[in-house]
Amino acid sequence: MADEIACLTVRELGARYASKEVSPREVLAASLARIDKFEDRVNAFAFIDRAGAEAAASESEARWMRGEPLGPLDGVPATVKDIMYVKGCITTYGSRVLALSEPAAEDSPPVARLREAGAILLGMTNTPEIGWKGHTDSPAHGITRNPWNLERTPGGSSGGAAVAAALGIAPLNIGTDGGGSIRIPASFSGLFGIKATSGRVPAWPASAFGSLAHTGPITRTVEDGALMLNALARSDSRDWLALAPDGVDYATAMEGGIKGLRVAYSPGLGYLNVDDDVAALVRAAAEGFAALGAEVEEVDPGFPDPRRARETMWWAGAAFRTRHLTAGQRAMLDPGLREVVDEKAAALTLTDYMEAMQARAELGIAMSRFHDRYDLLLTPATPFAAYLADHAGVDEATKQRWAERPAFTFPFNMTGQPAASVPCGMTPDGLPAGLQIVGRMHDDVTVMRAARAFEAAHPWGMPILS
Repeated sequence: MADEIACLTVRELGARYASKEVSPREVLAASLARIDKFEDRVNAFAFIDRAGAEAAASESEARWMRGEPLGPLDGVPATVKDIMYVKGCITTYGSRVLALSEPAAEDSPPVARLREAGAILLGMTNTPEIGWKGHTDSPAHGITRNPWNLERTPGGSSGGAAVAAALGIAPLNIGTDGGGSIRIPASFSGLFGIKATSGRVPAWPASAFGSLAHTGPITRTVEDGALMLNALARSDSRDWLALAPDGVDYATAMEGGIKGLRVAYSPGLGYLNVDDDVAALVRAAAEGFAALGAEVEEVDPGFPDPRRARETMWWAGAAFRTRHLTAGQRAMLDPGLREVVDEKAAALTLTDYMEAMQARAELGIAMSRFHDRYDLLLTPATPFAAYLADHAGVDEATKQRWAERPAFTFPFNMTGQPAASVPCGMTPDGLPAGLQIVGRMHDDVTVMRAARAFEAAHPWGMPILS
């Protein structure tokens, strides 16, 4: 039964709850059974709240028995990335030295919204320290592994969330994305993930990486992501930059199709190299958009390589987050993060930072003008499929850390635009590849429509891990 339940979508769970064919407590038992079955091999969780989940499942079951569910997410298992606050739990940030000293007194906004919707919070998922990199291993909780191939990373920094989604442990998974941390694991793990327009999903406490950071869903299906976004995109006074709710029902609006949309396809943004296998799958996906009625043109957006500007902002954020640590505590950081803080960030000047902010503004203007001509931009979500989970993390050809190369994703954190990743096929090695769909600022609906249309034409499955 656990394996059957793992394949159910949010709508399918609700239908079974309504018919009393299955109960929230039975679904929770199935989720916990899958955790017990797979966790030793994948290491998706930083903390599992069995008692809290059982209490929430009992309350949800009582509501369904009365015919008074709180909505479509009532009784649906969910996870929270270990970088947010969950009332009564200690957020560790994947760190031995930056963890909260006591349990959080209140939920972060996305956690509160899921709890208000009746979701069953299973626990907190693993993340690299403060979410600083694109694969998931942490000093506090170790290496997280990809269920498609246990030797590979699920990506990061929301890697634990992606594994929980891919294995059917939880349909709903909260991730964060400061440079690709939702879209990279969605790409590496064969999932849907969206970073909505900056401010669409209120966030608190503030990220170390400031307004680069976003919060959003990682799910197995686009509709599950839309239903989750409906709950998350609500007001919360703790985020002073949050957008006013747009009143959109994303689960309804996503069904509009893409016929007639003007779509740009950029295989490399004009300056990036992509593995041949991934490039071929993304090109085929772009051609699939044309088959669905979109007007597709191969064209680069034309902005200069913004990697240096992004690194400046990223390094400065990491340094600020760790500024209070003693020398002994700094020695306990992830070695790569320590290098960023002690060497790269230490060399920055105020002029470097202001130049980066200027480059960010120019990038935003360039993309705003680009979207005068095009409704969407398609690119690879990642330039390669998942790499080894316990690799040293350095590309010998370039001497760059693989975890620091979210080259296709981070420009759209800088601009704040909505961007999603959807699976677009499997490499010959049996690893998923992701298509990134980028929309104009505030036009989250069109990104969801495109993701849903592509999913309907090219459905994907779950990894087989027995």
